[in-house]
Amino acid sequence: MDKLIVTITGISLIAGIYWFFFGKKSGEAGSRSAGEEASDTWDILVDGGYKPNVIKIKKNQPAVLTFIRKDPNTCLEELVFPDYKIKEYLPMNMPVTITLTPPHQGKSGFHCGMNMYHGRIEVTS
Repeated sequence: MDKLIVTITGISLIAGIYWFFFGKKSGEAGSRSAGEEASDTWDILVDGGYKPNVIKIKKNQPAVLTFIRKDPNTCLEELVFPDYKIKEYLPMNMPVTITLTPPHQGKSGFHCGMNMYHGRIEVTS
């Protein structure tokens, strides 16, 4: 009986850890109104992840992303856009602005310095 309890507890803990690190986080795709200008401006809160974590922008149009880190977690100190070859340091409570002009359609990701927290950029025509 003790082995069964230990096994069930272990499986539950593994499932909880998997859900915490790899499960879907809140902060789905942000939306913009139809009357927005050609240049998109996004404010992204960095607090336990990126909120919103999905950013939809237009191809060949500049998008201004402003990141504000509220989480003291050292993992979130660095922001990496591998497809754009961008790495930025995010100080606490200080806005950091990145301007992207994506040349192609598709999806590209961004993540923290330890690759634990992720976001996605979806480029449409």
